[in-house]
Amino acid sequence: MQQNNSLYFTRAIDLHLKKWKEDVHHKPLLLRGARQVGKSSAVRHLSESFEVFIEVNFERNPDIKQLFSASLNPKEICSKLSAIYNLPIQPGKTLVFFDEIQACLPAIASLRFFYEEYPELHVIAAGSLLEFALQEIPSFGVGRIRSLYMYPFSFNEFLQAQGLDRLLEEKRNASIEHSMLEALHKKLIDYLRTFLLVGGMPESVKTWIEKSDYLACRYIQNDILETFIDDFAKYKKRISPVVLQQTLRSVALQSGSKFVYSQVSPDMEAIKIKEALELLSMAGIIMPVTHTSANGVPLGAEVNTKFRKYLFMDTGLLQRLLNLDMDNVLLSSDVNLVNKGTLAEVFVGLELLKYGSCYERQELYYWLRLEKGAQAEIDYVLSKSDAIIPIEVKAGTKGSMQSLYRFMELKKSKFGIRTSLENFGRIGNIEIYPLYAIENFSSN
Repeated sequence: MQQNNSLYFTRAIDLHLKKWKEDVHHKPLLLRGARQVGKSSAVRHLSESFEVFIEVNFERNPDIKQLFSASLNPKEICSKLSAIYNLPIQPGKTLVFFDEIQACLPAIASLRFFYEEYPELHVIAAGSLLEFALQEIPSFGVGRIRSLYMYPFSFNEFLQAQGLDRLLEEKRNASIEHSMLEALHKKLIDYLRTFLLVGGMPESVKTWIEKSDYLACRYIQNDILETFIDDFAKYKKRISPVVLQQTLRSVALQSGSKFVYSQVSPDMEAIKIKEALELLSMAGIIMPVTHTSANGVPLGAEVNTKFRKYLFMDTGLLQRLLNLDMDNVLLSSDVNLVNKGTLAEVFVGLELLKYGSCYERQELYYWLRLEKGAQAEIDYVLSKSDAIIPIEVKAGTKGSMQSLYRFMELKKSKFGIRTSLENFGRIGNIEIYPLYAIENFSSN
């Protein structure tokens, strides 16, 4: 698959973009997600199915913002864009792409008018830090614009990018009743080790596939982290970049645990840290996992925001930020697949997000028994068909399941999920899924 002489790796969102294109009643599309997760590349790939493609990048071409200052009439805007790019804009044949649209608030506001006055034209907008821009538009077109949420590569996409379609198919066909062939199971664990280090950021994945060099991926990860830190300067009006940087590092250090504000800095005000967490969450760099009482659905109806964990957006970036020794992952025994940073728990949480619906913002929940002296915690709690399902993550192949049994007893759950380095299996009413195959459960 070639796109402008550069390799494009198939993403799960491609199917949804194709479906949107073919829908007679398509709305303007807003592609949302953190910086550098592949939004622009996915749109450019879709553009190959159109006769004409016009890409407007508001950061690269700031002068075009003037078009939207003069008028928000979509046909007037398109007439001028057609003249600027010397390309025809024809419904059904042309894809108009507004990239880095957060840099032009009037352009975001114009999307609702494209829906109302020019619905036959295919229009996609994307950008990083979009959530901040949307906050500044109080009457943003609810119901007139469709959002799609995008994340870094999932483990499935990582396998597919390497041409491992048959192995991926074997993984997807496996089940509690039909486990993986042991040789394939071990092979998938090896690929999982690689993925934990390479991560899912497209540039890092591309570098790994081209060079099979962990050090080269590290350089890319350093560059990406620097980009995030540079972005912090754009938040200066709201909060100090130093506060954001310290908070981000503390999220990485506290992975898998209830976030404790005092661990960021004993001298920093809690209100500033809270604001930093909100900004980093809005930017898609961290994802909250909130405590729920899990007495019924929806799980979000009984949350306690005082008990919240945070996931860093990518395991590769996480281990880079923590400066973990690669040997911890590559050469460790199964029991110690992960060391500092609870990579297994982060990996599973991120996979659950990636395999959820891309048409809405996904939320993650966990459960902790709050009674004094009680020690029971479930890493993730999901709801499926009104059933509440606990998921316990184990980094290796062993470990007690006392918390899982306690939760199931208290909440009258019919079954629970254990995900680890074990092959598919069952222990009583506990279903076992390998870490690399949590999608097999979550997508059912």
